[in-house]
Amino acid sequence: MVQVTPFLLVLSLALVAPGQASRKCVLTGKWINDLGSTMTIGAVNGEGNFNGFYHTAVTATNNKIQVSPLQGSQHRTNQKNHPTFGFTVNWTFSDSVTVFTGQCFVDENGKEVLKTMWLLRSHVDNITDDWKATRVGINVFTRLHSQKE
Repeated sequence: MVQVTPFLLVLSLALVAPGQASRKCVLTGKWINDLGSTMTIGAVNGEGNFNGFYHTAVTATNNKIQVSPLQGSQHRTNQKNHPTFGFTVNWTFSDSVTVFTGQCFVDENGKEVLKTMWLLRSHVDNITDDWKATRVGINVFTRLHSQKE
């Protein structure tokens, strides 16, 4: 019986692992990042395009934060489980725009994760201030589930 146990363990791992590896990460839905910002991504159309809304939890402006529109595109491949994507947020409360690029993953626990990098471009009054107009950062988003789920 002792020799059968390792065999059963290996067999069960072989049967479970493909299910995890083949789980598809889907962009559509509600997400929250490591800073508390939330976004909702609408359906991805047949050309890979999508729209949504972004509500940031952080800002460098004194203006009241407002929900801002986002537009993006997912790489169009039919069988990719971890798609790459990009989207732009046109901030409604400031003279700036942020572009995000990233990839949608399913982690080892079956949880969907968006790993992103962003560039934020702020308005400056003249070209000599251009050096301070762009910021760069990273965010990790996880799916935000409703209370019913």
